[in-house]
Amino acid sequence: MNRALQWKLIAGFILVFIAGGMTGAFFAVSHSRRMFIESHEPGVMFKRMRERLRVELKLTPEQMAKLSPIIEKSTAQLEEIRRETGQRVHETFVQAHREMSTYLTDEQRAKLREMEARHRSWHGMHGPHPPPPEGTEP
Repeated sequence: MNRALQWKLIAGFILVFIAGGMTGAFFAVSHSRRMFIESHEPGVMFKRMRERLRVELKLTPEQMAKLSPIIEKSTAQLEEIRRETGQRVHETFVQAHREMSTYLTDEQRAKLREMEARHRSWHGMHGPHPPPPEGTEP
């Protein structure tokens, strides 16, 4: 095998490897978006749970009619739990930042406020997150 053919084969393998990596990344991003962002939209959990039960348990339309209110009530409760938990996590961070700020320099407090702003803007893309209450910023 001559040198030019060897380099062409190596280049071909590298291109195939890169194409596979890009394809995998594309599918990973689209799947993660669906799992983490779209799953928090209202009603999505109800639809998925209802469909999964219908398919896996082979439920009849009559059974679906009887079970749908139960599934709807359960998913509403789960959504409320998720919302309350998210709020508790947020409050914990606010309290921790408030306590930490007493030990920080003015420059470090400013940096902490920047970090909080970045976090809020990131949550703005992935769902609303309330700004901290008045007087809670360091």
